[in-house]
Amino acid sequence: MGCRGFGVEPETVKRIAQEIHEVHQWGVQVAIVVGGGNFIRGVAASENGCDRVVADHMGMLATVINALALQDALEKCGSDTRVITAIEMREIAEPFIRRRAIRHMEKGRLVILAGGTGSPYFSTDTAAALRGMELRSDVILKATKVDGVYDRDPLLSPDAMKFPHITYRDVLSKGLTVMDTTAISLCMDNSLPIIVFNLNVPGNLKRVVSGEKVGSLVAD
Repeated sequence: MGCRGFGVEPETVKRIAQEIHEVHQWGVQVAIVVGGGNFIRGVAASENGCDRVVADHMGMLATVINALALQDALEKCGSDTRVITAIEMREIAEPFIRRRAIRHMEKGRLVILAGGTGSPYFSTDTAAALRGMELRSDVILKATKVDGVYDRDPLLSPDAMKFPHITYRDVLSKGLTVMDTTAISLCMDNSLPIIVFNLNVPGNLKRVVSGEKVGSLVAD
């Protein structure tokens, strides 16, 4: 949403798409799990009186809007893409079928995963962890608005301490909100590392993929 505070800001999407395209051109297989918080967050909507299941379904649909916006931007960069959704909507996207998604990546296509897990009460973080394991990913890159994992919210506490490396168990025991506990537990049980980095810094995605020490590593 860039500086708008709501919706899709074209220049921001264009910049992100260009970075993803360049990383993909290096020969890296990429699957992107998109959220929908720039339109609606299910938990927040339920706290304001909306039924939780309905709110989560609204959030899932918001992720599809973002997936289509990202797909359009990526294809303008020259990438071959597929949007795959956990909830069937065949007129605009493919339904999630694990082997088909893997095959798309093997053929050099960028896979954009929308709709979360398809079930309420599960966050986009959990969807990323689940899809990461299903698609045999080497790592989850958690693209966010802060430059790593901190002991407190760095946007509220200027003296917050950053962890360049932290274990899954420490994230859980300290109650850190880098990802929800279900996602962290899934990654821990399956030894899937997570790199948390600031997507708002131009070039950061390429730096992470090229092996530079950017953000925070969550692993054993």
